[in-house]
Amino acid sequence: MSSSGAKPVVIEITERQMLGNLKETRAMLQPLLDFGFELAVDDFGSGYSSFLYLLDLPVKYLKIEMELVQRASADPKARAMVESIQAMSRKLGIRTIAEGIETPGTRDLMRDIGVDWGQGYLWGRPELE
Repeated sequence: MSSSGAKPVVIEITERQMLGNLKETRAMLQPLLDFGFELAVDDFGSGYSSFLYLLDLPVKYLKIEMELVQRASADPKARAMVESIQAMSRKLGIRTIAEGIETPGTRDLMRDIGVDWGQGYLWGRPELE
């Protein structure tokens, strides 16, 4: 894929799915990763967090759990958690995505913290065709 000049396809897997059997997960994903796909961990911080898989899998993106993102404006503990996830991700070379951004205030806070991208209803809701 990388030789074609196309942007890589990102495989999104939840934190819970990754923690079941790390060896099996890696074996399942490896052919796709070898082909140039990239890996995103969804719902990071949702209660299943284990940092060890970040050492063993080539994770490119962490999608920060929506509840943490939404609570960060009013809850100093939630904000500290988002800041910690961001700082750790930066040191590991992993990009971050804040899920569930619905207000300009939350968008601005995530930007101030240094989160790389945002996702949520602020930019658009799902639509039926």
